Amino acid sequence: MTTSKNEETEHTTASGLPLKKIYKPEDVSEYDYQEQIGISGEPPFTRGAYPDMYRSQPWRIFLLTGAGTTDDVKERVAYALKEGETGFIPESDMSSWLLLDVDHPEVIKRKRDVGWYGAPIMSYIDYKDVWGSQPIGEVYAHMGSPLPQMTPFFSSCFLSLLEERQFPLEKAYGTGQGDFFIAYISIMHPTLIPPELGLRLNCDAIEYAKKVAPRITPISIPGNNARECGANAYQEMAMILACAIAHIDEVLHRGNLQIDDFADGIGGVNLSVGRDFFEDIAKFRAMRRMWYRLLKERYNAKSLRSLRLRIHGLPLGSIYTAQQPLNNIVRGAYTVLAAILGGAQSIGTPSFDEAICTPTQLAHTVALRTQQIFMHESNVPWVVDPLGGSYFVESLTNEIEEKAWDYLKLIDNEGGFIACLNSGWLQREVAKGANQTIAKIQRGELKVVGVNSFQMEEETYKFHPFRPNPKAWKIAMDRLVKLKKERNSKLAEKAKNRLHKALSKKEENTIPATIDAVKSLVTLGETGQIYRDLYGCWKVPDIIGSKII
Repeated sequence: MTTSKNEETEHTTASGLPLKKIYKPEDVSEYDYQEQIGISGEPPFTRGAYPDMYRSQPWRIFLLTGAGTTDDVKERVAYALKEGETGFIPESDMSSWLLLDVDHPEVIKRKRDVGWYGAPIMSYIDYKDVWGSQPIGEVYAHMGSPLPQMTPFFSSCFLSLLEERQFPLEKAYGTGQGDFFIAYISIMHPTLIPPELGLRLNCDAIEYAKKVAPRITPISIPGNNARECGANAYQEMAMILACAIAHIDEVLHRGNLQIDDFADGIGGVNLSVGRDFFEDIAKFRAMRRMWYRLLKERYNAKSLRSLRLRIHGLPLGSIYTAQQPLNNIVRGAYTVLAAILGGAQSIGTPSFDEAICTPTQLAHTVALRTQQIFMHESNVPWVVDPLGGSYFVESLTNEIEEKAWDYLKLIDNEGGFIACLNSGWLQREVAKGANQTIAKIQRGELKVVGVNSFQMEEETYKFHPFRPNPKAWKIAMDRLVKLKKERNSKLAEKAKNRLHKALSKKEENTIPATIDAVKSLVTLGETGQIYRDLYGCWKVPDIIGSKII
C-alpha cells in the first residue's frame, strides 16, 4: 500500500487498537496515579503483584515437558531441572486428556499417535513413575490436569503421592489447571463431559484444597489457550474474568467458603504473549488492575491474597513458524522480555521447533537458556515495572482495560461463561478472530518473516525432528494389562461404586471418593466412564454453519 505525503498508513495493535505517532501527557491526564497505577505490591497492583518483584523472588522458569512414555517424561523432567528449570509441567497424552485408557477403541484407532504430545498417564502408578525421585511438595510443579475433567484425578494423585512420601500437605505447593478453553474451544471432542460438570469438578478441587492443602492453587485459568485459537488480547482478558466469575459464583453458592477463603486459589492465570510487544505488556498491567477491581467491587474481598493476581506468562506457540525455525529463537526472546516487563510470576517459552515437532532436547535447552540469559545477564529484572509512567504504555493499559470490561459485559449479556460455551457464542467469536488473522497473512497485510515475506527457497538450518517412542502405545497397553491383573479387583470395584455414588449427589464433594479410587488403582479411563455414564457427553455446538468472517 502506498501513501501520499499528506496521507499516513493507519497503524493498530494486534487487537486493532489505533496507535498514535506520539503520546503526550494529555493522553493519561484524566487518571489519578494512586488510584490507577500506584506502586507495586499494593492496590490496584498495576505495577506488580509484589513490592520487590524479581529482586526478592525471580520468576519461575516453567516449561511444558514430555512425550513418549512415562520413563521418557521422567527423563526429560530430570534433565530440565538439572539444567536450571525451576518448575515443570509434565504433559500427558491426548488420550489422557479425553479420559480414555489406551485399550479404548477410540485410542486403538490412532495408536500410532499415542505419546506424541505427552505420556499416557492412566493410573496412580503411572503418575508416580513420571515424578520419579523428584521431591514432590518442594519442586514447584503443575499437577497434570489441563482439562476440568482431569482435575479430580490428577489432584488426587498429587495429594496421594504427597501423603505417601509423608510430606505435610499444609506445606506443599503446586498448580493445577482445569482449562475450559482447551476443552471447549480448541478440542471440542464428542467424549468431553458437559461444561457444567467440569465446573463442579474444578470447584470440588478448590474447596478440598483449601481444606487440606491451602498453599496449592488447584485451578488456573489459561487465557493463552483462547488466544492461541484466535481471541485477541482484550477478549482473552474478558474470557479469563468470565471464567473466574463462574468458579467464584459456584463456590459461594455452595455456602461452605467465603470469598477470602478461596479467591487466591483461583487468582493465578495464564496470559499469552504474542507479536505485539507493548500491547501484551499493557495487558499484564491491566489484567492485575481488573482482577483487583472485580474482587473488591463485585465480591467485597478484603484480603490482599484475594485481590492480588499472579500471572504465568506464556509466549504463543502459534506465532512460531515451521519456515526458518531458528527465527523462533528471536520470537521467544522478545516475548519472554515482554512477560518480564509485564511482571509475570512464572514464564514458559516454546521451543524453536514448536511448529514442527514436540521439542527436541536441544530446542528445550535453548528455550530454558533464553530465560536464564534475561534473568542473569540483562539487568532487566532489577527495576520494578520500568515502563510504568510511559505515556504510551499507561494510555494503552487504560484502553485495553476499557475494551476488556466492555467485552466482559457482552459475555454477561449472553448468559455468562458456561452458557456462552454451550451456545457456541465464544467459539464463534474466537473462530472469527482466527479467520481474520489468517486472511491478513494471506493478503500480506500481516507480515510473517519466512512465511509471506523474506522467504527462502532452501532452509539454511537442517535438524532431525523429535520423534517419540514408536512403541509408546504397546508399552502403555502392557502396563495397563499388568495393572488390572495385579490390582485388588474387589477394592477397585468398591472404589468405583463410591465415586459413582458421590458424583450422583450434586451436593457431595467428589475429591475424597476420587482419592479412594486413585489409591485403589482405578484408572483414568474408568473414572471418565463413570462421568459419562452419569452425565453423558457434551453436545458440541454448531459453529461451522455460522458466518464467522
